[in-house]
Amino acid sequence: MRLIERHVAGWCRDVLEHFPALVVEGARQVGKSTLAASLADSLPVGGAPTVIQTFDDAATRDAAAVDPVGFVEQAGDGLLVIDEVQRYPEITVAVKAAIDRDRRPARFILTGSADFLRQSATHDSLAGRAIGVRLLGFSQAELAGERVDFVADLRHALSSGSMPRRAGPSRDDYLARIVAGGYPPVQGLSDRLRGEWLTSYLSGLLRRDAAELLRVEPERLMSLIRLIAANQAGELVKARLAEQASLPASSITPYIDVLRRMYLIDLVPPWTPNLTSREVGRPKAIVTDAGLAARLMGATRQSLLGVPAPAALGSLVEGFVGAELLAARESSSEDFTVHHYRDRTGKEVDYVLEMADGSVLAIEVKSSQSNGARQFDGLRFLRDRLGDRFVGGIVLSMAKDSHRHGDKLWGLPISALWTA
Repeated sequence: MRLIERHVAGWCRDVLEHFPALVVEGARQVGKSTLAASLADSLPVGGAPTVIQTFDDAATRDAAAVDPVGFVEQAGDGLLVIDEVQRYPEITVAVKAAIDRDRRPARFILTGSADFLRQSATHDSLAGRAIGVRLLGFSQAELAGERVDFVADLRHALSSGSMPRRAGPSRDDYLARIVAGGYPPVQGLSDRLRGEWLTSYLSGLLRRDAAELLRVEPERLMSLIRLIAANQAGELVKARLAEQASLPASSITPYIDVLRRMYLIDLVPPWTPNLTSREVGRPKAIVTDAGLAARLMGATRQSLLGVPAPAALGSLVEGFVGAELLAARESSSEDFTVHHYRDRTGKEVDYVLEMADGSVLAIEVKSSQSNGARQFDGLRFLRDRLGDRFVGGIVLSMAKDSHRHGDKLWGLPISALWTA
């Protein structure tokens, strides 16, 4: 398979030009090691060696435990890449000390398949010394070879009042992208091979990392992630999940936290700007990889093509778009956070993007192939309440074309996320 450029690579290089350490975190098999090796190859280190070590190797972990100072200094004036640091997070103490002795840029790249800084007793030891980046599976823009900054481009188009015409792909194409997901090893595989890989991947991950590192029961964790997938992009009601997963109410939060720390799920926090007194404060939960979510739901491209569309399609499409927005956030020139909005009167917006300057982009996601006026109700509500803070509201759907639906309101194909 061709080497696909990761859009976050440019930001990572900027970090390494100014800071001693870069931390790359994300689920297993999303390409962290490949990105780290690519970054190492591209750095001007003046002939100094680059050393790459992985803590998946027991002997390497033992060497780090016996002589942590010698271990972190082994690259000399070069770059040391330590892969899968969550398997021995205590090494961050030695990394911190090494940086305090010598703060030159590009000394370390650390990768982790779990939030290893929270595992360590010195979880804040790299504060001010390292910058972290989250790596997800391939985005659709990366797979298409497109350099797209969706949020920045959208802000520019809305401010200019001229939205480029866009032609979306077929419904079948969207469904193929959703069930394929973004894990690099499954790209180009047949449906059956991809499904078997995803099943084996998740089972091995829960039994190895979750059981060994995070001390939870893999069977209950599997039940929980299946339930989250069944309610993909739905609000997280912990009491209901605990009952359905046969977990004690006191255990549900730690189990959800494990799935988050392994980067298998994301929580989209509620946006509560006090527009009404009835805003709901629960996050939405998504299985971050759309292909894994579909597999857990038992959904295939063929089953999703049904007429009328199955109920699962809407939630899968919303989760798919959510993951694309989270990936875009890591490499965008815009600094923004991702939320959702809902109040008890039924007003809701799937994704609210709040910029660093306080302005807001609102996005509604639909699996339909046309746009109707009612799809813009939540967007109109935010527009009218927020005034000048409201940059624009977009309905992303499987419609073929882009259309204006009122002041600052547009309907765009979902493919606008990855087409220049």
